[in-house]
Amino acid sequence: MQKQKKDNQFLKKAYYEGGNKAFREFVVQHLKYPKEALEKGIEGIVQMRIEIDHKGNVKGAKVIKGIGFGCDEEAVRIIKLAKYVVPKSPRKLRVKYNKNVRIQFKKPKKKKKKIKIEYKITPTVKLPEKKSDDSSSGYNYVIKF
Repeated sequence: MQKQKKDNQFLKKAYYEGGNKAFREFVVQHLKYPKEALEKGIEGIVQMRIEIDHKGNVKGAKVIKGIGFGCDEEAVRIIKLAKYVVPKSPRKLRVKYNKNVRIQFKKPKKKKKKIKIEYKITPTVKLPEKKSDDSSSGYNYVIKF
């Protein structure tokens, strides 16, 4: 039989439900790339120090290392939307947690437009009374974007 490990921590740390993968998905879902950064082709990582209250809400965010061009402000906006899980603490203590967070700004890939080409073939009927060198074809092309 294996012995169960005893948890040595008095206070447990706040965490994002679902782990890092869920946090990245949250950031991607809510990220609005700033126009100025898009125009200048700015990419990088914004590092922040956040303060989480006893309910799991982000109460403060300080940019430690930013990249500018509106990305720092966007990172603060996103992180304040996040909701963390705070494990129960002993004796109903109200503890504030500090955590370092990194948000990556990567230029969105341009979506290629799919060009749909349709063509219709319509048979032409040659009438005997209309004889001319004008040979019209029965092809119609429609190009949709």
